[in-house]
Amino acid sequence: MKKMLIIYYSVSNGNTKLIAEKLQKATGADIARIETVIPYTGSYQDIVDQGQQEVNRGYQPKIHPLSVNPADYEIIAVGTPTWWYTTAPAVLTCLKSYDWRGKTVIPFQTHGGWPGHVIKDIRSACKGAKFLHEMEIQFDSTGGADVVTAEKEIQTWIAKVAKEK
Repeated sequence: MKKMLIIYYSVSNGNTKLIAEKLQKATGADIARIETVIPYTGSYQDIVDQGQQEVNRGYQPKIHPLSVNPADYEIIAVGTPTWWYTTAPAVLTCLKSYDWRGKTVIPFQTHGGWPGHVIKDIRSACKGAKFLHEMEIQFDSTGGADVVTAEKEIQTWIAKVAKEK
């Protein structure tokens, strides 16, 4: 049995957290949340505006250390909301902090209808990793918590990931 970890970043309505927790429940994997040292505050729109500025300038916020060490795991699911067509800056900070050679990475993203190039960007940040079961999960386009992607599609993906463990 392979050792699996789920790392994710979630803000606002907690959509990525919801998916990470569903995956954790089905797989029994360990789970760790990426948290910025300075939390985002304000309305959803305030966070969207700040996120756009950060993405545009390539900003990588400082994050707290994860509660576990990804080096101790063979399979790592990485979850991120989509911020201006890419990973949330905090996820990029995290991904660039570890050596991904020899790891299997399962990238998943949540988005409001514009998936962008998130998966490609995760692949680029996790050099040397093998990638499996990439997943894009759409929520409503207003930043709300209504899932657009069919639950059956999400459950099928979770079942595929669970078989890897």
